Amino acid sequence: MFEDKLDIFEKRYNELNNRLYDPSVAADPEQYQKIMKEFKEIEPIVEEYKRYKQAKATVEESLEILGDSSADKEMKELAEEELALAKEQAEQSTQKIKILLLPKDPNDDRNVIVEIRGGAGGEEAALFSAVLYRMYSMYAEKRGFKTEILNANETDIGGFKEISFMVNGQGAYSRLKFESGVHRVQRVPETETQGRIHTSTVTVAVLPEAEDVELEINPTDLQIDTFRSSGAGGQHINKTESAIRITHLPTGTVVECQDERSQYKNKDKAMKVLKSRLLQAERDKQAQAVAQERKSQVGTGDRSERIRTYNYPQSRVTDHRIGLTLYKLDEVLNGGLDQVIDPLIAAYRASQLQEGLEK
Repeated sequence: MFEDKLDIFEKRYNELNNRLYDPSVAADPEQYQKIMKEFKEIEPIVEEYKRYKQAKATVEESLEILGDSSADKEMKELAEEELALAKEQAEQSTQKIKILLLPKDPNDDRNVIVEIRGGAGGEEAALFSAVLYRMYSMYAEKRGFKTEILNANETDIGGFKEISFMVNGQGAYSRLKFESGVHRVQRVPETETQGRIHTSTVTVAVLPEAEDVELEINPTDLQIDTFRSSGAGGQHINKTESAIRITHLPTGTVVECQDERSQYKNKDKAMKVLKSRLLQAERDKQAQAVAQERKSQVGTGDRSERIRTYNYPQSRVTDHRIGLTLYKLDEVLNGGLDQVIDPLIAAYRASQLQEGLEK
């Protein structure tokens, strides 16, 4: 049954591979991209299946040699070694294929909107918001993603009361979706004169970018206000009312954007954020209806509702969801997030496999 399903994938993979070399497909960019997308999605499954089949063939050959009375001792010893290695490879490939066959989150390939807000801790929380923004920007650059600030409320000493930005790139949501939650920092603030360690919190929300076809907003449900963009300390960046505030009246959701000098561009960015927030709220509502608590619930920003702690004195990063502790604070804050994200993804996939076994 397991192999029958994989034979179907392999057959489809070969069909798609042949179609990519078809001149009529190559001449149609839209069709070519569509076929290439499916080809790339199933390629890892087929490649691992080939390794699995090779290992199974080696197992059969080794067993045949071991059962051959005419085979000499040296040949049989070699066959025993190859048998053990091949069995191990087959088992590893089976586990990898099971993970590759898990249902994929339909949002994984999307761009994301990241919203960072200072929680408990006042100015220190705002300063750490800036640290997290830098961390995510550096991580995005390492992954080949592009970032674009949508809105920023800067403080006098370089922190952010809140900042929202877009991350564009294939698979951006799949990498960043586990970052939603409360991030706690323990360090001696720059403003602390007696060297005491303070604890502050910052909330992070990661929203998959909404597509226009997914959500229609009635224009009469919107209240759109314009105001002058302002920087830290209330100083005006420009004298025109280019900043935009959009209020979705039925839900009370408010979005501001003042990063661009163009009112039109600010409105366009604000609408993207609004649609993504409303769509996420709808998804959360549906998830609650089927008793699936949203993993990315942000909460209130209280110190006790934490997913991760960044401890400066110990140079420690701890992710409380999976009990992961790394003494590599500088690396992580300089964009080395994969060493935290990869274990989170592995833990999530393991829980999916477990749920599948229990059904």
